[in-house]
Amino acid sequence: MDSSGSSAESSEPKDIPASIEAALLRARTESEGSDISGPTRFVLPGTSGSPPKILTLEEVQDVVKNIENMTLAHEIAVNSEFKLQPYEPPENSIERVIKDTMHRAYWDILREQLGRQPPCYDMAIQLLVDIKDAFQSILSKNNERALARINEILDETVIRQQAEQGVLDFPAYAKFVIHIMALSCAPVRDEAIAKLKDIQDVLELFRGILEILAIMKLDMANCFLDAARNEVIANSVEYEKQKFKQFLELYKDGFPETEKWLKRNKVTESTAESAAGTSTTSTSDNQQRHSKDTIFNAYLELIDWNTENEFPEMLEMDRDRVIGLQGRASRLCTCASTLAITCAAIPSVAQSVELRKTLAKELAILVQNCNNTKDLDDTIENVWLHVRSVITNRLQELNQPKLDETLESTLKTQILQIAKKESPVRNLLWKRLLTFTQLVLRTNNAIPVPPGFQEFADDVEGLAKAFKRISYYNYAVYGEYYHEILNKA
Repeated sequence: MDSSGSSAESSEPKDIPASIEAALLRARTESEGSDISGPTRFVLPGTSGSPPKILTLEEVQDVVKNIENMTLAHEIAVNSEFKLQPYEPPENSIERVIKDTMHRAYWDILREQLGRQPPCYDMAIQLLVDIKDAFQSILSKNNERALARINEILDETVIRQQAEQGVLDFPAYAKFVIHIMALSCAPVRDEAIAKLKDIQDVLELFRGILEILAIMKLDMANCFLDAARNEVIANSVEYEKQKFKQFLELYKDGFPETEKWLKRNKVTESTAESAAGTSTTSTSDNQQRHSKDTIFNAYLELIDWNTENEFPEMLEMDRDRVIGLQGRASRLCTCASTLAITCAAIPSVAQSVELRKTLAKELAILVQNCNNTKDLDDTIENVWLHVRSVITNRLQELNQPKLDETLESTLKTQILQIAKKESPVRNLLWKRLLTFTQLVLRTNNAIPVPPGFQEFADDVEGLAKAFKRISYYNYAVYGEYYHEILNKA
């Protein structure tokens, strides 16, 4: 066997007690190999008001099937970016110290075993068996031929016989494993797998294999989650509707904040009739359209929310998510307003597509932690200083005169004013953003990004789609109740 890992580090066998070797072999769930052979753990992101959960893949699958976990099912349904994350124990925690210690010991002992004369293959064989087992969960049941081939090549009995005869070729097995990984991984992992072929140290090679197999397990788990999302949405809506009906049978006091929210946004009769047309539309159809227009106006108010109003009870589960979208919309409007003012004042900035794109990204970074008016007040001065620096550098590049003091003063005033509601540029762009969001809510057709937001197109579209997902899900669950409230009104 070629143990190219038997370098100077392992030429002098370490005095490792046999009891420790045996313990490591028995307790593989604490070893590096456990990351792929044992029940791999994932972090399920925390839902509104709750901490993250640590789950195995089997538990994730159970969550999807068991729709009675309403909060989690709701999160999966409305959050298109909901993903499992790899689990790592917290820094400096006892669990982290133990894991790191066991991982180092695992590889140290494996290197020492392979450096013996004759070599000891116990842990090496178990490592190959662990890799074989990992493919059982990474590959779907439809890949029966591939799984059969893996089981044939990585057969423990055959590998042990090769070890006993002194012909076990670890690098050859590594080559086979990498080949299977390349065939079965997501395209985004191709580059990482290709780099494995350049690793000469056989132990470092298998360490890299285990790391990527763990990532492939995560990819597979998220793929399963994505595939199940539509089923989760359908089941979750019905489940929440039934639970709400049961609740209404016991709770007779109504939901005052939800009623106020809807009534604040009530569409006038004349507006509804104008939208519906004339005589061909029945009274009941007019009422239904009138009611639905009111409901979707109310949804739009959530983005432009007045904090003096109490949040509607029917959206309590999405409160944190909506607040997050409010901050996101405010940041987008701040960045777009700043860019618009800068381009209007400095033609040389406006004329450079690349500079506009770069400045847009930099502005987004500057305001990324601004979630409310106070945050923006504290940050807007830095936004102005950065814009002034960009302008100065641009004028120097073009050998143009420095920024005129009067123009600089005007520009500074306009940008600092963006933090206030009185800013005319901000007000204009805010109305455009709301109109765009409203159009996305009411149609499935592609809507062009509003003027002033071209450099932020992906973010604007992402915001509108995320808000639409929340609104549509909420309407699917509570729409009948909303119509009932409005019809009584």
